[in-house]
Amino acid sequence: MSGLRVIPTWRHGQERLYVCLTDGRNVAWYDREAARVNLLSEERREDVLDVLGPFLTGEVTVGPPPVPTPVELARLSLHPDDDLAPNRPGEALQIALDREPAAPRRMRPDPRRRALMAEQAVGEALDRLDGAGWHTLHSVPLPGGDRIHHLVIGPGGLFAVRSLHARKQRVLVADPMVTVGRREPHPLLRAVRADADRASYALTAEVRPVLVVFAPSSLDITAPLREARVLTDTDLATLTRLGGTLKPADVEALHAMARDRHTWTRV
Repeated sequence: MSGLRVIPTWRHGQERLYVCLTDGRNVAWYDREAARVNLLSEERREDVLDVLGPFLTGEVTVGPPPVPTPVELARLSLHPDDDLAPNRPGEALQIALDREPAAPRRMRPDPRRRALMAEQAVGEALDRLDGAGWHTLHSVPLPGGDRIHHLVIGPGGLFAVRSLHARKQRVLVADPMVTVGRREPHPLLRAVRADADRASYALTAEVRPVLVVFAPSSLDITAPLREARVLTDTDLATLTRLGGTLKPADVEALHAMARDRHTWTRV
């Protein structure tokens, strides 16, 4: 017996299999997307490949971890408190609800719960785009207590995405007004464009505004939109079909910049 065990982990919808000793130390990991087994100890090569055998698919490269690029080194140098990448969808709302729960005898449901549901659903859908070369950051904090719900960076460009809960309700969009069900119209597209403008300033790159409506019964857009997109949560994959605007190196560089909390302190 080699004494090795395989521990699967998931991040942003991607699986990585770690090979560990009985004391928990890693000796290798298998990156499915890269089709690569990264060895930390060449002496355990045969044991690692033997224990990973049932999980390997197709041809894989086996060897020491690749030398990190300058972008990866910059990412690794971030203090954990300054790295926004671990933020969950709806992170800020979840923290607010934990700190100040709704009153137990509240007559109406806490609207923060519905907003959190929308952000989580949209965020999970965006995370599934990672395999296509995209990155998503969630709950990006802005000065003044504002935040960008989701910042999406990929070959098709950069997008500031705001989630809107509209489960089983009709949504009418008359730029800049958005009406959900029987509620009063709200100039939501102005806020979405403001998010994109602030992100553009911080990243010195064009960021396009997107409003994503979660689970509406119908979505009606009365006229062409000005420099914005309105999608449902089931249409998010259309972003991956946009023409290539950014090279992979540019995507990684912008992602490394955007995940640093200090990037957003003066916007």
